[in-house]
Amino acid sequence: LLHDHQYGKIRALVRKPLPIMHPKLEVKVTDFGDAGSYRSSLGEGDVIFCCIGTTMKKVKGDKALYRQIDMDIPVRAAQYGLDNGFSQYLLVSAIGANATASNFYLQLKGSVEDAIITMPYAAVHIFRPSLLLGDREEHRRGESMARSIMPLFSMLMAGSLKKYKPVQALDVAKAMLAASKTGNTGTNIYEYPEIKMLAG
Repeated sequence: LLHDHQYGKIRALVRKPLPIMHPKLEVKVTDFGDAGSYRSSLGEGDVIFCCIGTTMKKVKGDKALYRQIDMDIPVRAAQYGLDNGFSQYLLVSAIGANATASNFYLQLKGSVEDAIITMPYAAVHIFRPSLLLGDREEHRRGESMARSIMPLFSMLMAGSLKKYKPVQALDVAKAMLAASKTGNTGTNIYEYPEIKMLAG
């Protein structure tokens, strides 16, 4: 976004300061639990990119806290965004997201999707990656093992299994930027094939 000429200002709502400085960047350290602070930090604009998420380890097994982060924050951003004049909403979800799933994580992601697509945005873009590859600040043992093994299996994933291929986080970011400039309206859902195509 910072290096794309079509975006003149990027306002980043974060939980802690970003170690980045750029003439186009405005960093807003935000209390997402405070409606007034959240709405004010969001401000006015055109496009919302929502990439927030946590893990069960980070919330120490607290499903209520998990829901506050993975559902309340994205849904409130969508609500406040409509009030503040935004026209597009782009969300990082997950493959298999379904509000009726028995799995807590997939049910939560599906519920977020359902809530947002009912809102009258000109365009909603939902990205459903499988395992995200790339550098992380935290070390997750199981995920590290999966990142080592999955690329070996990905070449065998074809047809209906293709959507489960691991994907670079950078490719998801590139795809989100590209989708925001397509002019597509309504609800648009992107899984692995569409993410890779948009990422170029």
